Amino acid sequence: MNEKERMNRQFIKHTIYTIIAFTIIFLITGLIIYFMFKGITYSTVDNELINTANEYIEISNNQSRYGLNNGITKHFFGDEDNLGITDFIEKTFKNMEDNMYLKVPHSPKQIVFVRNQDGTIINSDENQNINKDYISSIDFNSNDLNRIYPMKIANKYMYRGINIAVTNGDETRYIQILQNVDSENALISHYMEIISIVFASGIVMSIIASYILSKKTLMPISDTLKRQMEFVQNASHELRTPLTIIQSRQELLLQDPNAKIIDKSKEIMLTLNETKRLTKLTKDLMMLARFDENKIELEKTKIDIDALISSVAEPYVDVAKLNNKELVLDLSCKEEIVGDRNKITQVIVIILDNAIKYTEEGDKIEIKSFSKDGKCVIEIKDTGIGISDEAIKHIFDRFYREDKSRTRETGGSGLGLSIADALIKLQGGTIKASHNSPKGTIFTIKI
Repeated sequence: MNEKERMNRQFIKHTIYTIIAFTIIFLITGLIIYFMFKGITYSTVDNELINTANEYIEISNNQSRYGLNNGITKHFFGDEDNLGITDFIEKTFKNMEDNMYLKVPHSPKQIVFVRNQDGTIINSDENQNINKDYISSIDFNSNDLNRIYPMKIANKYMYRGINIAVTNGDETRYIQILQNVDSENALISHYMEIISIVFASGIVMSIIASYILSKKTLMPISDTLKRQMEFVQNASHELRTPLTIIQSRQELLLQDPNAKIIDKSKEIMLTLNETKRLTKLTKDLMMLARFDENKIELEKTKIDIDALISSVAEPYVDVAKLNNKELVLDLSCKEEIVGDRNKITQVIVIILDNAIKYTEEGDKIEIKSFSKDGKCVIEIKDTGIGISDEAIKHIFDRFYREDKSRTRETGGSGLGLSIADALIKLQGGTIKASHNSPKGTIFTIKI
């Protein structure tokens, strides 16, 4: 399995995991909202049922206090007048000064049944508005007391109810209070439909979001793997070339073991040059690896940037003259900066080396420094062969070389400017390349 297939599988797996995570979040959130809404919707009904039940219990508990020997207990256990509950309470308490017990204030949506000890309804006459078939389908459990419970009557109407017991001596009567919740149930059903639509929409959006998030999350990893593969391939290629040359030259030396050194000086010199190039390449690779692992440490001090540039450029002035080139300094920064002297020196050396390599006889190299926006700006210009528009976009990429054959002749590996870019960024600065008019290149460093 190649890296691309592995990344695709990882992308699919990551997307699925993200979708599952979003789905669980939506599901849990929807259920929480649903049960909260259901509880709030039924809470009013339940409170009305509890209040009604409490009123009946309170009346029953207080009848002896008011001298009601043939009051509510008599009604529940047999009343000659066969009064309805509301009428009975009104007549029983009509002479009381405290009229809070005048009647039981229950909702018009409530139905109240009085049942004897075996559960038979004994006040069916006052519920004439209820179909007798419906009454016969109403369940009752004498052991289920003082608890709110749901009930479906005639497989059509939804009720919530509560049962209480009233005792007189050895006899017990039960009061069953039911309240219709069809409207509340319809509201909850509609709300559930809305939640389902929102949940479905959320799943669709989570799929889209998961795809985008997975792509964005894995993009840096994909880029890193791609760069790593390119790095390994380029490093292998760069290492293979000098090793091949060294091996071939050494094999030639072994073919003539009796030859004198002076006769094989060309092969020996070539081997030494490739060994030096290999050593430098290895050091550059190790430095880039340390950059990737954030293991480069800075030794920051105050630096007179003009003095530093002068000392670094001094030997290059002589080298330029020997090659019939001109190196000019125009230093006017006149400020101290805080940075790593060795790292800044290394950056200037890398750029000057490139400027000397890629300029022809008669070309000019200029190093300029000045202050701008509180930063020190260093410009290194040359009138050399320049860089194409396409190449200037990748000039700081690792192993990038516009003319590989020419770069190999000059001993370059395409790592120098990558190292310079990393060293400047490490100190909070910037470096960029641009075209010099009419020809050549400008490297601008701000730090």
